[in-house]
Amino acid sequence: MGASTLAYVVWSPGAKVGDGRHDLGTNGIWMQHGWLGGDVWFTRYGKEAKKPLFRDPRKLAEAADRLRRHRIRDVFPHLCPAEPGGAIASHDPIQTERFLDAFASFRVMPWVGGVLDVSARPGDPAFRRAFTRSIRALLDAHPRLAGIHVNIEPCPSGHAPFLTLLDELRAGMPEGKFLSVAAYPPPTVLHPFTGVHWEEAYFREVAKRADQLAVMLYDTALTNVKLYESLITQWTREVLDWAGATPVLLGLPAYDDPGVGYHDAAVENVPNALAGAHAALRTYPALPASYQGIALYSDWEMTEDEWGILRKEFLRPEGSFP
Repeated sequence: MGASTLAYVVWSPGAKVGDGRHDLGTNGIWMQHGWLGGDVWFTRYGKEAKKPLFRDPRKLAEAADRLRRHRIRDVFPHLCPAEPGGAIASHDPIQTERFLDAFASFRVMPWVGGVLDVSARPGDPAFRRAFTRSIRALLDAHPRLAGIHVNIEPCPSGHAPFLTLLDELRAGMPEGKFLSVAAYPPPTVLHPFTGVHWEEAYFREVAKRADQLAVMLYDTALTNVKLYESLITQWTREVLDWAGATPVLLGLPAYDDPGVGYHDAAVENVPNALAGAHAALRTYPALPASYQGIALYSDWEMTEDEWGILRKEFLRPEGSFP
């Protein structure tokens, strides 16, 4: 027992990397609804007083500058949940163009989808048709949008209708637009819930249909830091190997959701997730072709301390950018 205790004490599954070697300058972030959302969202959720914060050109410029300085390229502004008939959430066309002006150097991919079989029903052909038409209309109306980011939760491994939806989205989108998917991590005995993990065969099928996978490496319910770092290390290797040629963003948790059983912010946070990812990435002689960077969840939860940790423990030092 003493030997086991000592082994656990000295076990260090994560790694610290401070030279920026894993920062390619192509990172991502999930952004909140107000950046693109229509008036109905502000009214429905009693946020009218906050609307000017999103519509102020100075705030847009500040947000873009902050993300640019932190080496983020792909942004996923929230436009969920889908309406019952399949249309994506309403957006403000003028604000969307204003956002694209400020974020001209980024790839902007609105985040669409919803709750499986509630606001997102990929098993319903009528829903899929309406959803696809709505996305096509958005991309046609705002050609500077780089594509779309699809997130349906939960989505169990082997769920065939989701693959059908991706096929129909691909066929219905304008040529050259990106189809990004919020993907699920591999199964693990540490979190035996099949609705939020994808087996290798299914992960590969999604990867074949997507231009990008942002894998959600959180909501594990773990309360032990070492176990979480070890799990992130394992998941990082698996998803990069399984993705084939499809670029992968490692989705890292930067949020606090008190009172829920699936997330402990003292365990699932930016430094611990980075430590696990670093431990995996440094085992490769060269970074895998599928590795694109990290994606932060989310812009509205990131604190100044977390931005500081990102600069210290992940980003390339100023002046050494490729």
